[in-house]
Amino acid sequence: MPHVALHLASGRSDADKQRLADAFAEALTATIGSPADSISVSIEDVAMDDWPQFYRREIVAWPELLFKPPGYTL
Repeated sequence: MPHVALHLASGRSDADKQRLADAFAEALTATIGSPADSISVSIEDVAMDDWPQFYRREIVAWPELLFKPPGYTL
């Protein structure tokens, strides 16, 4: 533990996703001291056509969980 679950607009390569997952793991180790072998990261693609529904369901509906809200609205 911890587990980071990311949702990204579709279109990024597996190599990009791996670099992003590695960067999150490094940040968790540096920021909160999590051992590297305790960290997991999942990345789910979201089609842009589906983003408005995702935004309402996962971002707007849970403002108390947002430590970094987006700078846009839909």
